Amino acid sequence: MKLYLAAAVLMLVLAVHTEAQDESTLEQRFATFQTQVKAIAEDLTEKTKTTFQQLDQSEFATKTKSWFSEQFEKVKQKVSETFQ
Repeated sequence: MKLYLAAAVLMLVLAVHTEAQDESTLEQRFATFQTQVKAIAEDLTEKTKTTFQQLDQSEFATKTKSWFSEQFEKVKQKVSETFQ
């Protein structure tokens, strides 16, 4: 009976010890978290940069810039005519 009890306790100790080794430490978890956050931030940065470039080069943006430039020039001419 004692042999069975000792074997059971030994198996329990080995199982707990194996689980404890598989668990990562708090430092390892933070390192992994930091790596994941860095990867997400880099991906988000690249996507945002690409989106802004596409918006800046789009036909809508180009036409809008031209329209505002034309309107500004018209207002500028009217103001200069008014004050002369």
